[in-house]
Amino acid sequence: MEKQSTNDRKKKGTGAYSNITVKKETATRFRSYSKKFNKSHSEVLDGMIQYFKENNLDPFGEGTKVILYSIKKLERQMMKKFDRIIAIIKNMEKTSIRPTYEMMLILYEAYVKDGRKPKREPVKLQEERMDFLEPRNTVPKTEHDRMLQEFKEYKKHCNEILNSVEKVEPIMGKPYLKINMDIGDFESLKHQLK
Repeated sequence: MEKQSTNDRKKKGTGAYSNITVKKETATRFRSYSKKFNKSHSEVLDGMIQYFKENNLDPFGEGTKVILYSIKKLERQMMKKFDRIIAIIKNMEKTSIRPTYEMMLILYEAYVKDGRKPKREPVKLQEERMDFLEPRNTVPKTEHDRMLQEFKEYKKHCNEILNSVEKVEPIMGKPYLKINMDIGDFESLKHQLK
């Protein structure tokens, strides 16, 4: 009956524990190493075994050679790529940077030898356009949309002002209209209409 319960535990993954005899120094080193990962000793050992299997590493000889070989291979590939980059930069220097520099140097030397100062041309101001007063047959769509939006906002603002108007009928005199508006709003309206 007990054998069945231990087999059930193994199937579910809870698993039973087993002792392995190792040297005291090795056990101490392993405990301190597994503390770095915040995992149990079993999880760390499983991870190490899985790592060795996936990478076909032999911890007693060939494993380190495989790692060193792959590192050297990567280093050779990187050096080839660096050599290509250096060749591209040297080519750019020969074909474009150095000739451009030499041309600029020749132009500068000619300018210095000539001794003339360049003539300053007067700045031309853009003439004021008066054609906006002439009627146009077409208007660009963006300008038309902008004008429609401005008109809608203006219409909305006018309606707000009209809604704030009251009719006042005094006891003596003629009736008049009164606008309920803050002084700040009135000043901003005057500024907008200028």
